[in-house]
Amino acid sequence: MTSVNDIKNVCVFCGSSKGNIPVYLEAAREFSEKLVSVELVSFTEVVLLVSIMGAVATTAIEKGGRVVGIIPEAMVKGFGGALPGETIIVNDMHTRKSMFVERSDAFIALPGGIGTFEEILECLTWSQLSIHSKPIVILNTNGFYDALKMLLDRAVQDGFMSQQNRELATFVETPAEAVDALFTYQLPAGRFALKWERPNSI
Repeated sequence: MTSVNDIKNVCVFCGSSKGNIPVYLEAAREFSEKLVSVELVSFTEVVLLVSIMGAVATTAIEKGGRVVGIIPEAMVKGFGGALPGETIIVNDMHTRKSMFVERSDAFIALPGGIGTFEEILECLTWSQLSIHSKPIVILNTNGFYDALKMLLDRAVQDGFMSQQNRELATFVETPAEAVDALFTYQLPAGRFALKWERPNSI
């Protein structure tokens, strides 16, 4: 693998549940292990032990990586028990997401629910608006994100999105491909040439 991106901190968007098919947890653990073996990266997310988030976090720590969980104060009581790694408590969801962008060099999405979907699309929107210029990779385990790929392609087909902005998201099928895509991602042309002082200036 020829790396074109200097990545030390990866933001992981993924489910706060483990799903009901073992392949999702297995892929999460494999991704975490492979990424830490390439680079001693720091993972940035809020993590739950019994979840895909937890699988990523505990595997990273076991392999010598570092985990930073960012969680709004209102949600702290709902998690019970200690979280793996460092925990940063913030006031609200917007601050949390701004910190994701500020602290991360790249973004990876694993399977998840509404919160994960929202994080993926907002991350793509922020890249389209030139708020950040960082790799965005979506791990399509078990075809989980096939429908999202189809939706984005349909938006291009029907004239609601440019092909360049469609290419902001790189879809891959395996954990190994996900790691490779993070380090070899190339930003497509055609984004809005906007100037922002900082991620939370919107």
